[in-house]
Amino acid sequence: MSAPKFTTLGCRLNAYETEAMKDLAAQAGMDNAVVINTCAVTSEAVRKARQEIRKLRRDNPAARLIVTGCAAQTEPETFRAMPEVDLVIGNTEKMQPATWAQMAGPDFIGDTEKVMVDDIMSVTETAGHLIDGFGTRSRAYVQVQNGCDHRCTFCIIPFGRGNSRSVPAGVVVDQIRRLVDKGYNEVVLTGVDLTSWGADLPAAPRLGDLVLRILKLVPDLPRLRISSIDSIEADENLMQAIATEPRLMPHLHLSLQAGDDMILKRMKRRHLRDDAIRFCEESRRFRPEMTFGADIIAGFPTESDAMFENSLRLVTECDLTWLHVFPYSPRPGTPAARMPAVNGAVIRDRAARLRAAGDAQVARHLHAQQGQTHAVLMESPRMGRTEQFAPVHFATDLPEGSILRARITGQAADHLLAEPV
Repeated sequence: MSAPKFTTLGCRLNAYETEAMKDLAAQAGMDNAVVINTCAVTSEAVRKARQEIRKLRRDNPAARLIVTGCAAQTEPETFRAMPEVDLVIGNTEKMQPATWAQMAGPDFIGDTEKVMVDDIMSVTETAGHLIDGFGTRSRAYVQVQNGCDHRCTFCIIPFGRGNSRSVPAGVVVDQIRRLVDKGYNEVVLTGVDLTSWGADLPAAPRLGDLVLRILKLVPDLPRLRISSIDSIEADENLMQAIATEPRLMPHLHLSLQAGDDMILKRMKRRHLRDDAIRFCEESRRFRPEMTFGADIIAGFPTESDAMFENSLRLVTECDLTWLHVFPYSPRPGTPAARMPAVNGAVIRDRAARLRAAGDAQVARHLHAQQGQTHAVLMESPRMGRTEQFAPVHFATDLPEGSILRARITGQAADHLLAEPV
């Protein structure tokens, strides 16, 4: 009897859910199976999923091969048609203990339909309570929200994740308490559309309410971090937490996508470029050491040279540090896929220019840390991260999972050098 093998593609939330599936499979006594948790964010992600499935089948010829995740949810027929695949299960089904109990039977695949994918839009609850986070020995990730109510024209994810639903605050707080008791020094709140947390709960609390509640009710938690947010939805209490709570890390990853107002409108985003600039300025006024990451799409349909330059300038106008640059690729089933496309070579060039701007911003940020002292959370014996998420390398082994004071002595291309003090 061999334990199931799991492969994860895509986002941090997928990785979180893979950990939950491992527990569910173990509880069900499942064996001799290979499970791939797919991503659907771009056509390239689906292509990579198909490629990985073929490799997994070659490497595991006798195992049952099960495909799940967002690509399985949005394109079940694509994977049903693959001879390598035994079963396709949806994003709701993969989080249900009954699914894994059913699949654990030796004859299950032969007795059932090849596809188990229900309507994700009918789901009203999320399964954020299934596991007590995951991550390294130092940092745990906690899912507090799933799904998205918005319909950006480039994005297929709402059709893979469903509408927004939130994990109740009490459940989140209890989970984080258990993580702190296990020795975790940092917790990261994750979700598909994190700033929509609470809209479906009684009294419609906001993300800032959750953050303040966690920091109040879990006083032993040293560091709380927020993953990607939509800055236009930042509420008053979130801004208060940024201003007054040192345990909330001064690093936010922003879902900006573009820096040109016309492109933002065609993307059906809810902010304009001035909104992004204003948010960054206000956050830094509250917390001068605040750093920002951002998602930016290069070559969205109809993007002219002038429109791209607006996005490029946003990198310095918002003083963004950690960029995630996505060359636009059409996603079938989305409105943007029907818009006039930008030439592929132009898209690649724009993505390269954005990445170069991001590299320059990283170098600038790292240079500014020279001689400073930081609290560093050790992720491995010789590498940790500052509160602003900059990677720090040490010359000697240090306790993994600890938070220590370190003086910055130099920098390399993409990380700081330091010694403990």
